[in-house]
Amino acid sequence: MALRVGVVGGGQLARMMIAPAVELGVELRVLAEAEGMAASAAATAVGDYRDAETVVAFARDVDVLTFDHEHVPQEVLAALVDAGIPVRPGPGPLRFAQDKLAMRARLAELGMPQPDWAAVAGADDLGAFLAAHGGRAVVKTPRGGYDGKGVRVVRDPDDAADWFEAAQGAPLLVEELVDFSRELAQQVARRPSGQMRAYPVVETVQRDGVCAEVIAPAPHGGDRLSAVAASIGTAIAEGLDVTGMLAVEMFETTDERLLVNELAMRPHNSGHWSQEGAVTSQFEQHLRAVLDLPLGTAEPVAPWTVMVNILGGPEVGDIDGRFAGVMSEHPSAKIHTYGKASRPGRKVGHVNVSGFDLDDVAYEARAAASHFD
Repeated sequence: MALRVGVVGGGQLARMMIAPAVELGVELRVLAEAEGMAASAAATAVGDYRDAETVVAFARDVDVLTFDHEHVPQEVLAALVDAGIPVRPGPGPLRFAQDKLAMRARLAELGMPQPDWAAVAGADDLGAFLAAHGGRAVVKTPRGGYDGKGVRVVRDPDDAADWFEAAQGAPLLVEELVDFSRELAQQVARRPSGQMRAYPVVETVQRDGVCAEVIAPAPHGGDRLSAVAASIGTAIAEGLDVTGMLAVEMFETTDERLLVNELAMRPHNSGHWSQEGAVTSQFEQHLRAVLDLPLGTAEPVAPWTVMVNILGGPEVGDIDGRFAGVMSEHPSAKIHTYGKASRPGRKVGHVNVSGFDLDDVAYEARAAASHFD
């Protein structure tokens, strides 16, 4: 009988697990939030991931359960564990992906480099932090933010007044405004038995809080950067007992330090380059890891790979209508679309290009993605 992997969430990450699952002979089953989602080809159930009875019923006949996102409530995760269902990553590590305050506290215990931070319960706390950090800081909602949501640069304690009111006494997270030269991401895969693989550290380019491009490996890095980034990623994966893919988003500061910004315990946008750019894609690796199968090599297959997100999609017509033009003008580009309707700022696909010259590779990837504007 084929190994069966259940995925909670029907988005593009689940969609991109389908092809490697077929290649491995793994049966992929998806619990989608609604009909017609990106991973509809593998959706065997539709239901509310916040309802324990629904999720446990979906998971009863799979060999392992994993996730397209980190939003499944802890009480649902606990019900899965109580039902004897292998959950990877489990409730323990997922708590640190769901709650930024818990993440910051745990990373501090592990001795990981990170920005100065504090839990603030009101304007007085925030004012004291601002006074100690040059009058500017970043306030984050501890739960639920992604792609620039739930993040605000503040210069005055009253700049977060609406968030304090909405939080009803629960603390917010405030961090120093880091003087960084660029953003990086380190991915690590880890099996329950402990084996780990680190991917090359990559540079990520953000626009309006959303990842627009990824360059793999990070240019101008060198052996020291690669070693430090990999050591941070593997230490976090082990210290948090992560199983599956872990993405550690980092700042490289102007004085050449690395500081941990965010964590994601699943395949991640910063790893889409690996579909064509690495021996083992992050999606195949995630399936291997959660099934506790030997991990594949994470080595790149070309000196450079650039991933460019298709954000928003065509203003007129649909994505499919642009394929012929892109394929004709950019035959080296690999196009991945998510089956989503166009909407400003929405991630509806991405383009990967690999090659030997970074300038050429970046030009081809950007030019191919521009056809979908």
